[in-house]
Amino acid sequence: MTDNISHNSVSSNKAPVAEKRDHSFTHHGITVSDPYHWLKDQSYPVIDDADVLDYLKEENAYFEGHMAAQKPLTDALFTEMKGRIKEDESSVPQKDGDWIYWSKFDEGDQYRKYYRKAANGSGEDILILDENKLAEGKEYFRLGALEISPDGKLAVYAYDDNGSERFEAHVRNLETMEELPDIIPGTLSSIVWTPDSKGFVYGLANENWRTDNLKYHILGSDPKNDKEIFREADEGYRVDVGLSAQEDYMFFVTGDNVTSEIRIVPASDPAATPILVKERKAGVQYSLDIRDGQLFILTNDQHVNFRLATASLEKPGEWSSIIDGSDENYLTSFELFKNFYVLESRVAGLDQIDIRDYDDANKVERIKFPEASYDAGMGNNPEFDVDKLRLSYESMVTPDTVYDYHIADKKLEVLKVQEIPSGYDAGEYETERVMITARDGVQVPVSIMYKKGFKKDGSQPLHLYAYGAYGYAVPPGFSTTRLSLVDRGFAYAIAHIRGGDDLGYQWYLDGKLKKRTNTFNDFVDVGRGLIERGYTAKGKLTASGGSAGGELMGAVANQAPEIFGAVVAHVPFVDVLNTMLDESLPLTPGEWPEWGNPITSKEDFEFIRSYSPYDQVEAKAYPPMLYTGGLNDPRVTYWEPAKMVAKLRDMKTDDNLLLMKINMGAGHGGKSGRWDRLTETAEEYAFILWQLGMTEE
Repeated sequence: MTDNISHNSVSSNKAPVAEKRDHSFTHHGITVSDPYHWLKDQSYPVIDDADVLDYLKEENAYFEGHMAAQKPLTDALFTEMKGRIKEDESSVPQKDGDWIYWSKFDEGDQYRKYYRKAANGSGEDILILDENKLAEGKEYFRLGALEISPDGKLAVYAYDDNGSERFEAHVRNLETMEELPDIIPGTLSSIVWTPDSKGFVYGLANENWRTDNLKYHILGSDPKNDKEIFREADEGYRVDVGLSAQEDYMFFVTGDNVTSEIRIVPASDPAATPILVKERKAGVQYSLDIRDGQLFILTNDQHVNFRLATASLEKPGEWSSIIDGSDENYLTSFELFKNFYVLESRVAGLDQIDIRDYDDANKVERIKFPEASYDAGMGNNPEFDVDKLRLSYESMVTPDTVYDYHIADKKLEVLKVQEIPSGYDAGEYETERVMITARDGVQVPVSIMYKKGFKKDGSQPLHLYAYGAYGYAVPPGFSTTRLSLVDRGFAYAIAHIRGGDDLGYQWYLDGKLKKRTNTFNDFVDVGRGLIERGYTAKGKLTASGGSAGGELMGAVANQAPEIFGAVVAHVPFVDVLNTMLDESLPLTPGEWPEWGNPITSKEDFEFIRSYSPYDQVEAKAYPPMLYTGGLNDPRVTYWEPAKMVAKLRDMKTDDNLLLMKINMGAGHGGKSGRWDRLTETAEEYAFILWQLGMTEE
């Protein structure tokens, strides 16, 4: 770590010091002091407090001042990363009805263009939407929806142009390319057309950024008069709308992270009285689709790893299993087609895709993939009557590959392999999957890649990544940016820690609520285990994570700062206790099933406080750290990293570099253009390499 101190002491750029202002609160008889509470603008979601903005600008200037010396390295990394991206990259065209659709980037463009052409081969390519034009003059742009009407004549699209995740819906005539006057601000849901192409169903965000409603818009009418066709009373639940495989029914889906409830209406009559499939029961999830009037339901009501059942429209709540739950086979999703259905699952952490017969339960075709560790799943399959399936596949060493699987021949046809213009030879790299024993004896899988010749003698650095929440499994997929570390001698590892559902739904349950600390312990124990096995050494282990993975970064830096050479926390959920106490925030009520409710439960209050990274900052040495955030982020508000960094600056006892960058015009995902995003990744990697003394370009 001495190298880091000498590097950091070169700059005269003085670290900002956030003022301490007396503030405390009391819950369950426990009083907590929070001197940086003022960094939350009290007029939020309007952010106009001059003191707050001045502090954030100071931190950004401090970041820029320090990173200026690393600009040659950052530029070199950006050039490398950009060189691995095909600038005029295009998606594989896919037929949907009378049209074939695809999207592409033109050389130099930040955003995509969307095209179609007639499926019969006549006519020219038609540009139906250009994100670049919509993004002109805007610091941020994100397309949230693009839905073509059933008759193919119209498109409804919705975009967010400030990162707040409030989307504005527009309708375009695809025959004339004229914009219709139907403009709906504040949408936050899927959008589903009616079969007659005369209207669509959508949900609006309420004042707390929560979708608690569905509305029916008829083209040509004033959106202010749109009929509300469903409303959810529970403030912790979100509402969305879906469409059946045969496009004859709509689904009104409501739920939180662990509980769901679905209603059905005819797609032709969204305002009809909905049919409740089965009333909600805490902890029970289900999803469904319909084929020829028969319901197919995926649910965890009888087994933690889900079962697949069927029911009739007349008795939608009476479910009969067709595939029972299994300790070994974790059922994750399914899709219905005319002559078969597809079941996706995970066995020992590896994706499986099965093609199944409606009439013969024993007739199962499992698609075989070429590697021992990989990420595979269904691609875009919009049509109901098909004889081939679009699939996606990749591994840590195999670039993203698009296949068509031909049902009759049982063969995979390669349609596209991700092109890397600057060159890539998979034979130069190796990947492996190891098991590391956590402190409670549980075996945690780790996916690792490195360049051939990597020495397992502790002499080389290793970057460790994880997420560990909400049942999201981080797949062992491919990354072109990752190569900039690996080609410089790093191993890159993904820790499949508890909190994700990598090894089944119980793996997720074992990392939430009262078991939340398993997630942090797993990550630290994986890091220590990799050090013990010689993959790296203390001070040469670096780590990163974002959002809930940013919470992970804060927690592990508190728990085991001595093992890390650098830590990067993106949009980090680090002020857990305060956020879970603030039910006015967009996500809080819906998050209580994941983290606990400290408002009503003293036990939850004390437990969350015991691990919340912001609450557990101590007067001790920390590794070099970089925190990022977005001013308009509604998921992890900007003040979480701001408060964390302010407290760390005040309390940490080392001279290691601590930087924070707040995107003043973006949200949860950082900057939106593909080159802007790449610049931020280059900055992150430059910071990591700098802190390890590896600044040669």
